[in-house]
Amino acid sequence: MSLVIRSECKSDEDAIGEVTRQAFASHPYSSHTEHLIVGALREANALTISLVAEQSGQVVGHIAFSPVTISDGTSGWFGLGPVSLLPSVQKRGIGGALIERGLSLLRERGAAGCVVLGEPPFYRRFGFANKSGLVLSGVPQEFFLALSFGSGSPQGEVTYHAAFSVTGRGDR
Repeated sequence: MSLVIRSECKSDEDAIGEVTRQAFASHPYSSHTEHLIVGALREANALTISLVAEQSGQVVGHIAFSPVTISDGTSGWFGLGPVSLLPSVQKRGIGGALIERGLSLLRERGAAGCVVLGEPPFYRRFGFANKSGLVLSGVPQEFFLALSFGSGSPQGEVTYHAAFSVTGRGDR
């Protein structure tokens, strides 16, 4: 089956929600609000990049990139996530393809860098690394990684878009 990675369109929204729900249904560190986060980012016009992976006309994966703020005033940085795949297609390289395409688009758009909260061994494959002095409050440092597209790295506390605070208790 050939894989198509493309920008989301309006008709993908329900499928993206379902893929995201299924992807995180049994994840041990999930709040099970990831689909709500994507919806809230979309509503706030804060989905800088939103890509779907499609096989045989079916959306099987999704990735979101949204702006982050850094307390030192550095601009042009984005957060990767959530990235979601249907359980039936996980561990087949689709997530990696989504990440590589998304990072490539960020570079093309002149982004300064990207941060991610996730499994270090997986994200290091894409160039992400722990950066001392760049922190996400309340998160163990080893799980917060950054990838600079230029020289240097910002220093300070990273804050994700307010959409990441949706709780699922009547928020959306």
